[in-house]
Amino acid sequence: MKLPKLKPPKLKPPKLKLPKLKPPSFLSWFAIAGLAWGSGFIYNVYLGGEAHWLKGLYENKVAIAATVPSPKLIITGGSGAHYTVDSDLLADKIGQPVVNLGLDGPVGLNVILPSIINTVKPGDTVLLIPEYLILVDEDGFGDRSGIFSVAIGKPGLGGIPPKQLALEAFQLGIPSLRWATKSTVDLAEEGRFTGYYDGPLTHRGDPTETKLRTGAWWPLSINEKASPSALNRIAQFKEEVEARGGRLLLSMPWVYGNVNEARTLNNVRESARLLSQIAPVLMDEETLNIQAEPTLFADTHYHLRLEGRKLRSEQLGRELQPFLAKTSP
Repeated sequence: MKLPKLKPPKLKPPKLKLPKLKPPSFLSWFAIAGLAWGSGFIYNVYLGGEAHWLKGLYENKVAIAATVPSPKLIITGGSGAHYTVDSDLLADKIGQPVVNLGLDGPVGLNVILPSIINTVKPGDTVLLIPEYLILVDEDGFGDRSGIFSVAIGKPGLGGIPPKQLALEAFQLGIPSLRWATKSTVDLAEEGRFTGYYDGPLTHRGDPTETKLRTGAWWPLSINEKASPSALNRIAQFKEEVEARGGRLLLSMPWVYGNVNEARTLNNVRESARLLSQIAPVLMDEETLNIQAEPTLFADTHYHLRLEGRKLRSEQLGRELQPFLAKTSP
């Protein structure tokens, strides 16, 4: 006797009731965004970002200046001051201590000058060497003015426009892909973060490393004369220096430039003439401090190799001696 085939009953799987997930609230999104921005800020200012190296460069130089007795010569400007002098050689030439407070041109003239004014003591001489890039700038601010002021704890230093300050401060919390990639490679290859201004300084604030150019060279053209904004800010700086018992001298920068271009020569001469109405200007009248030999230069039209720094410092020593022999105000 055959038994009938029984079909197994169709069992329906039990319905699982999943809890409904609520989308994150506005405050949660705000907290996540704040955490991400804070992480970026810490990286940029305290670990390996551009602002970190500028901050370290500035703080180290100010600390060096605080240890040097007056009367002293304070050299300031952008990287065209930082990478162009041999302060030990210059100190021997003029018979007094020299401190190199050159920073970074894109920080902007209006921010560089107030950042170093407190280092000036009675009897000091300040030698300002402004690159043409900041001398012809129309408003005195560069694309690193805001990040520098925030990084050193003085947001808005020099009267940075609020809109620019807010934008650059926001950008401090957003590491760029280029810098993030670079930092990853640095950690893998060298075990540390690196940056353009990461090298150690001498006891006078000079860089100890020379970065060399790998691309082709061309002579720089100076297409404009000093701007009214730069002239007014330098005139104001002169008053600030003198109010602290110091005095201001100016120098046209050494630059690898087009020595045969009439426009370049005329703009340099006119810039020097306008600056001389504010303070004495140090410049070789024959060359106008425009150099035709690129082998003196390192990685930019303003940065000098060691041999170039020696020649530049010897020239500055000769030019400074008549002024330093006089009684300071």
